[in-house]
Amino acid sequence: MYKRFQDKVALVTGAAQGIGRRVAERLVEEGARVVAVDRSELVFELQDELGAGARILALTADLEQFAECHRVAAAAVERFGRLDILINNVGGTIWAKPYEHYQEHEIEAEVRRSLFPTLWCCHAALPHMLEQGAGAIVNVSSIATRGVNRVPYGAAKGGVNALTACLAFENAGRGIRVNATAPGGTEAPPRRIPRNTAQQSEEEKVWYQQIVDQTIDSSLMKRYGTIDEQVGAILFLASDEATYITGVTLPVGGGDLG
Repeated sequence: MYKRFQDKVALVTGAAQGIGRRVAERLVEEGARVVAVDRSELVFELQDELGAGARILALTADLEQFAECHRVAAAAVERFGRLDILINNVGGTIWAKPYEHYQEHEIEAEVRRSLFPTLWCCHAALPHMLEQGAGAIVNVSSIATRGVNRVPYGAAKGGVNALTACLAFENAGRGIRVNATAPGGTEAPPRRIPRNTAQQSEEEKVWYQQIVDQTIDSSLMKRYGTIDEQVGAILFLASDEATYITGVTLPVGGGDLG
């Protein structure tokens, strides 16, 4: 196993399940000290499994709130003395339907879920990285910026792409790299805590299937990716192997460029 992150300190959001959990696991395997954050207490299971040698700190927080993001960044520095890497993984489609069927509160909720945690966490981590004169931020966006039945989510992730480019531009001369990945469809175990607990209607099932069909059709490889295929790209951009890369959103969708 590579040790690309030996003694680096990484903050991973949305770490209780799926891509975020696997990112945290791989970072620990490769030598990092990790602060794993999620709104769900499932994140403490990760600490129980990987906490040998006190290399992981699990925290619960609502990262849709500005103050909570600053709290966890400060906790990372207090515990480990620095903050080298930020992986912004919070986000995800809550509803799937044509745009005219969204209600006002649903549009706001999609944007708050998939844009604001990244905005807030970058704002919270940046001062610590600037003080060090070094840092790497990887934002998890989506190829759904060009897709069907997820307009508010796509708009939020388009904001993540713009944030990535602008923040990289501002901070390239100050030792901070900022990049993003744009995952395509990804095979993952069923979520233990779903984003939307309401039972899908038959019409909503049709709309969701349209997303699946479009995602596969847009991929040159005609398949979903695996979690590890997504994580590999995230860790590459976070590592010193990517020291001459900043301001880039890398599509990871089997040829779908989003």
